[in-house]
Amino acid sequence: MKRGEALAPLSRDHHQGLFVALQLKRAKPETAARARQAFLSFFEREGARHFRTEEEVLLPAYARRGEPDQPAVVRVLVEHVDLRRRAQDLATSPEPDPAELHELGERLESHIRHEERVLFPMIEAALPMEELEQLATAVQRVDARRE
Repeated sequence: MKRGEALAPLSRDHHQGLFVALQLKRAKPETAARARQAFLSFFEREGARHFRTEEEVLLPAYARRGEPDQPAVVRVLVEHVDLRRRAQDLATSPEPDPAELHELGERLESHIRHEERVLFPMIEAALPMEELEQLATAVQRVDARRE
């Protein structure tokens, strides 16, 4: 799906997240440590900043026009908490269980698909073009800070 400029940087992060989710879902005992490290590196490098951008920029922009307690928004916030907790747990688990990695991969993929298929289109439909342009600028500013 073609993503508007405002959300394109977040969609690029999602592409990386899906690649990591696939590694987690395919983890075997002999590749579990590598999959664990791939996830932790991704989360440290992109995932945590991505969540903050959504929580501090994207969702407040949507809340000006839509219902902040809309189920799609609530789901994203709850999943952010769950994925952060799982990242913290994984960081302290040097020998991860492949079954737990598979579940994490499924959850990460499901979260990304929900944002791409439900949340982002909902936000793009709710915000007028001027606000989407302002959102694009705000997201780009956050994205530039990480470089």
